[in-house]
Amino acid sequence: MSVDEYDRVVVKIGGAKAVEPEGALADIASLVDGSARSADERSSGERSDPREEGVELVVVHGGSTAVDEALERMGMEPEYVETPSGVVGRFTDAETMDVFKMAMAGQVNTDLVTGLRNAGADAVGLSGVDGGLLTGARKSAVRVVEDGKRKIRRGDHSGRIGSVNAALLETLLADGYTPVASPPMLADGGVDGQSPSADGTESRYVAVNTDADRASAAVAGALGATLVSLTDVEGVYADPEDPNTRIERVTTPGEYEALTDAAEGFMSRKVMAATEALEGGAPEVVVASANADEPVRTALEGEGTHVLASALPEAES
Repeated sequence: MSVDEYDRVVVKIGGAKAVEPEGALADIASLVDGSARSADERSSGERSDPREEGVELVVVHGGSTAVDEALERMGMEPEYVETPSGVVGRFTDAETMDVFKMAMAGQVNTDLVTGLRNAGADAVGLSGVDGGLLTGARKSAVRVVEDGKRKIRRGDHSGRIGSVNAALLETLLADGYTPVASPPMLADGGVDGQSPSADGTESRYVAVNTDADRASAAVAGALGATLVSLTDVEGVYADPEDPNTRIERVTTPGEYEALTDAAEGFMSRKVMAATEALEGGAPEVVVASANADEPVRTALEGEGTHVLASALPEAES
């Protein structure tokens, strides 16, 4: 497909150390170029169609490396746990959550917004807390596997997104802005969907960690947008050790099964997020390299691994 055939795109920029975001930021700015009113037009109150050209584009980013580095500077050890399904994720206790907020919503988001504005995009930064952009229930306990045994770890500050304030993003897009969103999300102050205590000892809302891949999936689904997930490899490989085995296109349930079988390690999280995006309403998901020339444009035009909604197995009745 040509880029011109895409009206709305969500770009997930990964937070791994090997991901260089500068090329993606320049590419994003070029894709929205000419589509937004200038600052002078907005300050004059002129109302014009802000999207006569270009692509409506939302950025969602991670920042695992920045969080780990901030923790280490403070003498804290990053902790990761494995779930019974084999997914590895961060265990976020109260102290880690404080550092997470500083690094993710502070440093990484600010740096990306600055980079986009330097590249010419009228970017605005948001965390999932702002305007209730990303909301859901908090999970204070997680099931993990340690030394081959299943255990329950308590004290986690994480949550799963239940809703996206798509109207907020629609408002920003309609006025010509490029939203740049990240975790944390806004969770009910209760635990695992339970309401806060009646005596008021718990806050109504609390900021908690949530996976950035799944956040991008939720946003893409809510907006009905194509999701481009940029990472440090060129797509999903049939043989995880061989880049020459990149899976190019996934359109049928059989191909989808082969995709899930091939996904290992961090890529299993990307495929999980792709599934959630398609189930939520996204028409297509592309997993591609952030370090390619014009990474978003080339991903939309055929690079990476393209997964279409038709690939999802039909739900059993």
